[in-house]
Amino acid sequence: MSATLTIVGLGSGNPDRLTLGIIKKLKAASAVYVRTAEHPVMAALAEMEIAWESFDGLYESLSSFPEVYEAITATLIEKAAAAPQGTEIVYAVPGHPMVAESAVSLLRGRCPEAGIELNILGGESFLDEAFVRLGFDPIEGFQLLDASGIRSSQLHPELHTLIGQVYDSFTASETKLCLMELYPPEYEVIAAHALGVEGEEQILRVPLYELDRLDGYGNLSLVYVPASRADEARNRTFARLHEIVDILRSPEGCPWDREQTHESLRKNLIEETYEVLETIDEDDPDHMKEELGDLLLQIMLHSQMEEELGTFSVYDVIEGLNEKLLFRHPHVFGDQAAGNAEEALQNWEGMKAEEKRRKGVKPEALSALSGVPRDLPALMKAYKLQKKASRVGFDWDNTSDVLAKIREEVDELQEAIETGQSAGEQMLELGDLLFAATNVARFIGADPEEALTRTNRKFVARFEYIEQRLRDRGVRLEDSPLEEMEALWQEAKAEERKQ
Repeated sequence: MSATLTIVGLGSGNPDRLTLGIIKKLKAASAVYVRTAEHPVMAALAEMEIAWESFDGLYESLSSFPEVYEAITATLIEKAAAAPQGTEIVYAVPGHPMVAESAVSLLRGRCPEAGIELNILGGESFLDEAFVRLGFDPIEGFQLLDASGIRSSQLHPELHTLIGQVYDSFTASETKLCLMELYPPEYEVIAAHALGVEGEEQILRVPLYELDRLDGYGNLSLVYVPASRADEARNRTFARLHEIVDILRSPEGCPWDREQTHESLRKNLIEETYEVLETIDEDDPDHMKEELGDLLLQIMLHSQMEEELGTFSVYDVIEGLNEKLLFRHPHVFGDQAAGNAEEALQNWEGMKAEEKRRKGVKPEALSALSGVPRDLPALMKAYKLQKKASRVGFDWDNTSDVLAKIREEVDELQEAIETGQSAGEQMLELGDLLFAATNVARFIGADPEEALTRTNRKFVARFEYIEQRLRDRGVRLEDSPLEEMEALWQEAKAEERKQ
């Protein structure tokens, strides 16, 4: 049998707040261990002639906090297992044992396995002092975060937020950078040190950007971010976007937004997509940011319409996407490997097929061309159809064969025109030529849509050059002979080569 291990809390720093029960436990213990001696209560323990041993040395000898907590846990279990039955070992921690004490969590899981009786006596937490000294009621909405692992996704401006474990200026800086992903730089926050400790307490109100410029960070430091429903705090959150779209579609919202349907917004979705593509072509990040927002609005509106019908919400959309990304990337989130992009794509396609099987669809029973959206632009659709056909061996052997096919299609189109075939037949021959030309793109590793986009852009630049030069000469475009425009076209080409 082993000794009993009891964990007690030493409170937030004021020795007058220690309970009589905890003092009795400390005095009666066969051995007392403390996580750190860097705590205001330790002087009071010395006055009460309570001997103790700290684990401060582990913080210096080990390279990470998880290693420290593992070592503390292992040491306490070893000491308790070796101590005589009927004795009691006490492990004392700052604050409350169940607040921000990783070793306590480990001990709760491992002591039963080791046959060690574990007791926990709560002490006053730094949270108790924070509620009083900072003056907020947690029932209004509250969260406690750890500065060493804080992420912007955890932040909710409508909640009072306390961030503990702000040990030094570095963690204060990391905390500031995380907060600034959501809050404006001027947002007022509070850095608090040694709350409730007479003669040591400091409560400093500063704009967020100054948070890491303060002195005094240590074991008893925390950061408080007051709750706010102001737009300046909430406008960078997805929840606020969802709320705004919901309001726009409500009876009290915008008449135009209320009248929209999936069908009426169909063209908007396409237009906004192409406007995003334009910003990519222009390499214009500021414009791209705006247009991506417009595209996101279309997704939000379509999702909101379905939420109103009770079919799904945008959060269901996000859940489905997250699950798909996790499932289709087994080389990232699973046990498969992918050494290059081609292997990653193979994993993706393999998991897509597995998804179909789980839904009761047999991939082998589907057409090799399945999965190409019906309403894709024709050039893009041709490219995707050809890629799918090539995967099962239905393809040309080399680029020369494809170019020969293009010449054949040109001859057939010319014959259709010269022999006076119907407009429909001529259109079909033109389609065959375009389809054959699309095949070349795959063989030279080019996207036909991008290739044509670049040519369109080149055409516009050269034509505008012609317009500007004629304008400089005082000549209208309509009055300029073709020969003059062709000469300017060649001049524009020459200018391009110089750039």
